[in-house]
Amino acid sequence: MPTRRAILIGGAATALVAGGGYLVVNRRTPAGGGTYPVTLTPEEWRDRLTAEEFAILREAKTERPYSSPLDDFWEAGTYNCAGCANPVYPSDTKFDSGTGWPSFWAPLSEEAIGTSMDYKLVYPRVEVHCANCGGHLGHVFDDGPSPTGKRHCLNGVALDFVAAETS
Repeated sequence: MPTRRAILIGGAATALVAGGGYLVVNRRTPAGGGTYPVTLTPEEWRDRLTAEEFAILREAKTERPYSSPLDDFWEAGTYNCAGCANPVYPSDTKFDSGTGWPSFWAPLSEEAIGTSMDYKLVYPRVEVHCANCGGHLGHVFDDGPSPTGKRHCLNGVALDFVAAETS
């Protein structure tokens, strides 16, 4: 039977590995290093964003499921990053995943987003972020519909909808 000391040391080691992995692997810089085209200080981001947007885009928090009006929203247009207005997802790849978050089977382009491994919950997940400012958008899972089989599960707070122009 493990001793209390062994349990505490094992728990601390697990927390260190999980937390350290998140900090090291879940970088906010593009693949290969460097900076994003839109780079602001935390103070500048706080001035630009609401408290909820800052928590999600800059601190990688998650909004409550079913709290976003964009979850059950089906107009034609483009979803932009709420931090920098970078177009990231088209409305024609949006689907009802039943998860309570806006979900898409593909981004506008592979260049519009970036991904990295996220160990915040100990087990690995693929984080998706804006390629222009590095803002946390959500996560990508392998349980989506055809043709990609992907589910980009996003925080509605991280997105701004821009309606398609009608002619």
